[in-house]
Amino acid sequence: MTAETLIASLQLSLPELVLAVGALILLMIGVFSGDKSVGTVTGLSVLLLIAVGALIVLKGVDGTAYAGAYRSDAFVRFMKVLALAGAGVALILSIGNRRSEPDQRFEYPVLMVLATLGMMLMISANDIISLYLSLELQSLALYVVAAINRDSLKSTEAGLKYFVLGALSSGMLLYGMSLVYGFTGQTGFSEIAAALTAEHRSLGLVFGLVFVLAGIAFKISAVPFHMWTPDVYEGAPTPVTAFFSAAPKVAAMAILIHLVAVAFKPIVHDWQQIIVFISIASMALGAFAAIGQTNIKRLMAYSSIGHMGFALVGIAAGNQEGISGVMLYLAIYSVMSLGAFACILAMRVKDGTAVEGIDDLSGLSKTNPMMALVLTLLMFSLAGIPPLAGFFAKYFVFMAAIKANLLTLAILGVLSSVVGCYYYLRIVKVMWFDDAKQEFARPAGELKLIYGLSGLFVIGYLLIGGPLGAAAEAAARSFY
Repeated sequence: MTAETLIASLQLSLPELVLAVGALILLMIGVFSGDKSVGTVTGLSVLLLIAVGALIVLKGVDGTAYAGAYRSDAFVRFMKVLALAGAGVALILSIGNRRSEPDQRFEYPVLMVLATLGMMLMISANDIISLYLSLELQSLALYVVAAINRDSLKSTEAGLKYFVLGALSSGMLLYGMSLVYGFTGQTGFSEIAAALTAEHRSLGLVFGLVFVLAGIAFKISAVPFHMWTPDVYEGAPTPVTAFFSAAPKVAAMAILIHLVAVAFKPIVHDWQQIIVFISIASMALGAFAAIGQTNIKRLMAYSSIGHMGFALVGIAAGNQEGISGVMLYLAIYSVMSLGAFACILAMRVKDGTAVEGIDDLSGLSKTNPMMALVLTLLMFSLAGIPPLAGFFAKYFVFMAAIKANLLTLAILGVLSSVVGCYYYLRIVKVMWFDDAKQEFARPAGELKLIYGLSGLFVIGYLLIGGPLGAAAEAAARSFY
């Protein structure tokens, strides 16, 4: 690599460089100031994420860097901004949570920034080696933040389960990559696609494809690699759970789209069968397993599994409409999920104790009508009831599946969505028709801001959905 190409590569990856240097500076601030600087470090982390997002939007250019291992285009920039937004909102939620739980550590926001750096590199990965390295950077930070509350047995257990199962999925992914390399002789996505076009695919390559997709499926908590999700969602601190529900799934979905739309595009019938299966399984399990849940964080975990199944419908379609539909789905789901977790963080009784039972929401419409209204809108939107944003998210991926002649998949998706309405409407029933048990403490301003904006988004999507949809369609054209 010459000096000119190195400089060009550094310029193309400037957002990641800024984020990495910023994370090191924040770490130094925390090290020298101690845990008393947690508020300052968290606030600066949010500003850093906003600055990097602005840099991507204003200065983003198309191209490849580092001998083709790094890629930048409209799709990459869209997904990076989405991941940065999810991480930023999760950090804002932790600021609101800090007033009730002041004994937080400065390492938390630094680890969140480092995890976000891994996600950005993962979204830009154009080579299976760069993909694996960036995924591990993200995962190592996430293992720690899942168990950041060392005084909580549940948090420690959540971190341990996530680490053990994450290590297993990483091993499966790496084994699959070694098979892909062994049977194609290439590591770059475009080069793998060229090798598959030039030669008839072998059985060993299909095994490699299965292991690679299994490793990625773990990261998006798709069935049958969802086992960690309910326990980690319940055990991890709620701001961490909110983060898990948004940004990491965006990054994993982005790399899954890259793999199937670029590297494995010539063997579409092989990967399409796998995606269809895990999509149906995820939608079904998410719909039925959530019905008996009494803890709202576990319910949101199964909801997340179901929604990733719906998003996979768009990927299974294998067309431009499917990819743009998935991008819109992820954007809308991230807003709905983060808004719901802002409401969950606001579930604190007068003495400051956090409660997580669905029954604890009894009579919320009488004690906090605004929060009850917003949570109702979010539940209706998650259920896919028109004219809220969640309806349009499902509409676009189902229409893409119908266009790709996957009619059975679309029908099963609609039926799963109908079943899922039950547990969302149960929460609404508890809030509006049950007698109030207790009154929650007044929520922090940051939490009210997040769930208020989320409520406005889902109800006003008809007004603001046009530009978002146009951006998604323009980004999806990167593959076609």
